Amino acid sequence: MADKRRRQHLLRQLVEERPLTSQSEVVAALAEHGVAVHEATVSRDLAEMGAIKTRGGDGVSRYRFATETPTATGRERLDDTLHQFVTKVTASGNLAILRTPPACAHPVASVLDLADLDDVAATVAGDDTVLVVAREGLSGRTLADDLARRAGVTVR
Repeated sequence: MADKRRRQHLLRQLVEERPLTSQSEVVAALAEHGVAVHEATVSRDLAEMGAIKTRGGDGVSRYRFATETPTATGRERLDDTLHQFVTKVTASGNLAILRTPPACAHPVASVLDLADLDDVAATVAGDDTVLVVAREGLSGRTLADDLARRAGVTVR
């Protein structure tokens, strides 16, 4: 476990210090510091740590971590993240289903959890889909409507 913590600490430093645009670049950067890992490990670490890929002004996508700032509350970060990553929202029973680009579901689920919304009982993230479970007594459609509004998309 100490190796994992050390690796993730180094990974955070590397992502914050330089633009890393792919998992293979992350693997190479870690190797420069004596940490040998496979891309699958890097993928799991990035997901666990809440890393997201954002497109810079130059059009290149880079990994970054959402950071706490005094002016950004959990709910403000939620709105920004939903708007950035959610492409489609549907409802079924007591579920809101959020679709994202590949590998973007974990950051969306994480920010939903951190926002601690009263209407959300739980989230489950896959690769490009987040299931959001509505609290008892709330329909998935009502929850989906709220999340779609925050994301700037319509419920389908």
